[in-house]
Amino acid sequence: MTENSSYTAHVDTFVRDHLPPPADQPEFLFTLPELQYPARLNAATAFVDRWIAAGHGDRPCLISPAGELTYREVGARVDRIARVLVERLGLVPGGRVLLRAPNMPMLAMAHLAIWKAGGVVVATMPLLRAKELSQFIGQAQIGLALCDDRLLAELEQARAIAPPLERIVSFGELENLMADVSEAPFPPCDTAAVDPCVVGFTSGTTGKPKGTIHVHRDLLATCDSYGRHVLRATPEDRFIGSPPLAFTFGLGGLLLFPLHAGAATVLLEKAPPEELLPAIARYHATICFTAPTAYRAMLSKIGSQAGDHDISTLRKGVSAGETLPKATWEAWHEATGTELMDGIGSTEMLHIFVGSPQGEIRPGATGRAVPGYEARVVDDEGREVPPGTIGRLSMRGPTGCRYLDDERQKTYVRGGWNYSGDTYVMDEDGYFWYQARSDDMIVSSGYNIAGPEVEAALLTHPSVAECGVVGAPDPERGQIIKAYVVLRPGHVGDHDMVRSLQTFVKAEIAPYKYPRAVVFVDTLPRTQTGKLQRHRLREMAKAESGTR
Repeated sequence: MTENSSYTAHVDTFVRDHLPPPADQPEFLFTLPELQYPARLNAATAFVDRWIAAGHGDRPCLISPAGELTYREVGARVDRIARVLVERLGLVPGGRVLLRAPNMPMLAMAHLAIWKAGGVVVATMPLLRAKELSQFIGQAQIGLALCDDRLLAELEQARAIAPPLERIVSFGELENLMADVSEAPFPPCDTAAVDPCVVGFTSGTTGKPKGTIHVHRDLLATCDSYGRHVLRATPEDRFIGSPPLAFTFGLGGLLLFPLHAGAATVLLEKAPPEELLPAIARYHATICFTAPTAYRAMLSKIGSQAGDHDISTLRKGVSAGETLPKATWEAWHEATGTELMDGIGSTEMLHIFVGSPQGEIRPGATGRAVPGYEARVVDDEGREVPPGTIGRLSMRGPTGCRYLDDERQKTYVRGGWNYSGDTYVMDEDGYFWYQARSDDMIVSSGYNIAGPEVEAALLTHPSVAECGVVGAPDPERGQIIKAYVVLRPGHVGDHDMVRSLQTFVKAEIAPYKYPRAVVFVDTLPRTQTGKLQRHRLREMAKAESGTR
């Protein structure tokens, strides 16, 4: 089976027509028996239908504050939504459907229904505004949107400036339409395994957003690689977490992985640390997906309010979005007895491609290449470097980058390998140790310094709650290390604290890596998934230095 199979079920071929040229696509590997997929495949059937057929229809599937739905109930509703899409809203295979809602059962079922009908999901964050939504609509030529009733206003404004969007259906209207269609099972569209089913737009970047294309086969491949070999979920698990389904970290962690395992997933509209911790206790969750900052924030509550928040059911915590500091890993392990599972993934790769299962974790390391993937560290010319050498991370496997009609494809994919834009060191045992984003390396007086390493050192200081480290322009050294620090309550950000932090870092890591400038702030700029926005800190540092 080739990536550009001649067979397609798509009638609307816009996405297929705007795939990168074959020469610019990555090499796809299918080295494991479980990654051998048939040429025709509709991924939706692997997440719900097969469990009903196997006699597990009465198991819990989607859980929310509004109640619980079994696999059988979810299957029936997914079929009705698919019928509405096809019979009432005119969706044809290949058509794009924009989804706009917080994490909730209807959003999850809409994903499954669109895939089952042969459509392409374009999920969007609830906080996006009309201008941002209009960019997605224009780039992906989206004609139909399904939207939570509370979020209609911005989407209506987007429609006024994005002509492709012809129809917006609120979830309330969708419920009414579902009541008027047949309850008979909806036959899944006979899609090719390489027919596109997701266009995910990348986050945290400036300029034109990049739409990443994923096909039906990809949804199963991430489950049969990371899900099967690293996460190792069981049907008895209950997943919970904070990332929105609009981001692939959330799509995998809160929809694909749980349903592929026949488990249940708890969908919360909002899950900041102060709400996630009691929710873990309330729903007896066993696997959590969230960012490192959330685990760090929850730590302070575990010790002081253990009786109120019994999280003894939680057996696994997955961390991604940014590197997991060793100090946070160790503190969580001491407080809970469980090993947090770090990992690196990307929207381009769909989910995690480097990460290790519990029992094989080295605190501070991201992990090893996920079975089914190959990862290596290379120099600027793409040549693999010896263990212990800093270089660029590149990888290939059953998923890979396919941008929607974007010249930046040639930057992410080179010579068949995907380049994530991260700087790493691989040790002799194949563990990958994160250094920085490739554009986050600080060059000061000829030294290459990774900002996250300095952050990790600062985070072990008892006064520091959060921090971000960037390079600030300096006429003598080129750059100096500048730290933006959020202190814990009761600590004062004065000259003595600056000296204390600097002295502390000098004792923890090489002295030349200490922050020559320290700024105390109340909060740090973060994305909606909690990822530190270092580019905004760099902009602040430039402004404060008076440079452009």
